[in-house]
Parts: sequence; structure tokens; C-alpha cells
Amino acid sequence: MINMAAEVEWEVTVPEKRLKDKLYFENLKAVVIDRNICSRCLTCAAICPGGITVVDDRVDFPDYETRCMDCGACVRVCPRFVYEPKSGLGSYIRFIAGRSKRFTGQDGAMVSELMVSAMEMGVIDRGLFVTRDENWATEIFHVRESEQLSIPTLGGTKYTFAAVLPELKRAVMFTKRGVGVVGTPCIVSGVRKLQQEFPIFRDRVKLLVGLFCTENFHYSDITRYLKDKGVDFSKLIKTDITKGKFIATMTDGEVKFKVKELEGILPSGCNVCTDFTAVESDASVGSVGSAKGFSTVVVREENADKIIDYIREKGYADFGEADPAQLDFLINHKKARAKNIPQE
Repeated sequence: MINMAAEVEWEVTVPEKRLKDKLYFENLKAVVIDRNICSRCLTCAAICPGGITVVDDRVDFPDYETRCMDCGACVRVCPRFVYEPKSGLGSYIRFIAGRSKRFTGQDGAMVSELMVSAMEMGVIDRGLFVTRDENWATEIFHVRESEQLSIPTLGGTKYTFAAVLPELKRAVMFTKRGVGVVGTPCIVSGVRKLQQEFPIFRDRVKLLVGLFCTENFHYSDITRYLKDKGVDFSKLIKTDITKGKFIATMTDGEVKFKVKELEGILPSGCNVCTDFTAVESDASVGSVGSAKGFSTVVVREENADKIIDYIREKGYADFGEADPAQLDFLINHKKARAKNIPQE
């Protein structure tokens, strides 16, 4: 059994309570969960010593009246307790198109290329990827070598929430060199809050790759909706959103419909998210802005820039131009959700 207290310092500065006579979880519940702005990033669940979890696709804390330690860690790391919405393209060093020569993926497989190259450089010894089971429920997988990326379920977009950050807590305890994390903008914000509050995350998360994201969905809602549309999950190969359409590709055909039809199951936390490009990441990756078969890579920080240089030197990818203007529509689409943020 690992004595975490002997290994790292977990204490945080206790934040001021907004509801003075309530437990800290009750503060989180009142300010974030009950106001329907929770992104389900699970940063709180990753750090809570008492038992914050997910119940019916909603962050909850069963029996918090007796189990909450009132330490305040949950509100300290929640990106939306004091919500400062991020938006736009953000600052960057390079805005390029890339296509890996070693890996195949949804587009140019540049997320895989970035992570494996970082491992080869000795920057990290593992990357946290989202995989899925046979029912398309998400799971977290530790990629430690390039051969593991041949696992088919590691590729492609899942469009359902994943418990990346609770798994990250375990990963930072065991890494020897560092951890790479892949996630949507809300996951990226959660990692940055963890790094802000806990030195172990600051020291051991060495690469943070953000994914372009318009919205994500609760597993129960999206699977029910797709089944009603005729999607047979036993035959499903991949899902994709392109040019305003959701496309489910099966072994015997496709199901297509307008993304707008999914508004009825849009999670409330996504409805107040304004960040399309994961502006807080080390590098952001998506398909918009590049030619077919390429990934758009927004290189934001020097650590990611060095990895791109390594990829170029090794000849591991083809590179080309990407067009930032092509992101404007979706950036503005996300910015418009600021009006949905409830006033306190």
C-alpha cells in the first residue's frame, strides 16, 4: 500500500466559503452543480478524499453530510466554481497542418504522433488516451509504447464524457518521467487547475494536448439517441461530426443527421462552454482548418514546439499550411454560449 502522504504534499490553501455555514461540497453543489454549469471534467472527483463520484451522469457525493471532510479541495480545483470562460483561438507559436506517417487516426493522427514522439524524446513515459468497450462506453488507457496504438478502439472520437482526471491522479503517482494527457477543453482546464494547486501535477504532467470540441454527451443519452436513429453498436466503426452533420459509420452503412438535432440532449455544462480550441493546452489538435486527411495543430507552448521540431527532424509526419479563418464559425458558435451562463 502506498503512503501518498509520505510521497507528496496534498494540502491546499483553504478557500473562503461562499455559503459560510455549509460544507465545501454543499458550496460546490450550490454554485456549480445546481446551477447546471458543471462540465463533468471530474477534477473534483480526482482530488476529493471523501467520495465525490458520478451518479446517473451527474457529479454527486452520496452521504456527503457524514463523509465530506470539509477540506475545500473540490472548490479549489473546480474550473467553474469561479468561472472565467475562455474563448477564441488563443495564443500560439505555430498554426500548421500535419499528417503522421506512422499512425492512422480520425484525421492526420497527430495526437498519437505527438504523444509517441514525446515518449521517444524521454519527456513522458505514458500518455493517457480514451478508449472504449464493445458498447462504446469510454475507458482510460495508458499508452506506454507505440505498438499499443494499433489497438483499434484507441482511435477516433467517442463524443461521450471520460474519467480522464481521476485516472491522471493515479498516473502521476507512478510515472518515472512524466505523463501526457489528451482531452477536451474542459479536461484541459481541469488539468491546469490541478497544476495550479498541487505541485505533483505541475511537475509530472509534461504534455497537455487539447482537442477541438463543440460539445460532448452523456453516454446514456447519446447511445439511446443513436439507437433510435438506427445505429447498431455491434456494427459501429466510428463516429464523426463534419460540416454540421453527425455521421455514424457501420460495417453495413451510415447514419447521418444534422448535429442541431442533438440540442435536446446537449449537457447543460456544454451549453455554457465557450472554448472550442482548448486555449489552455500546450497544443490543440482538430480537423477544422486543414485539408482532408490532415490534422490542424495549434502549437502554443515551447514544450510542444520542441516535439514538433523532433517530428520534423525524424521525418515522422508530412506538414502543410492550415487556415485559422476556417475555425471562425465554430469559435463564434462557442463564444455565443456565454449568454447561457446564469448570473449569480
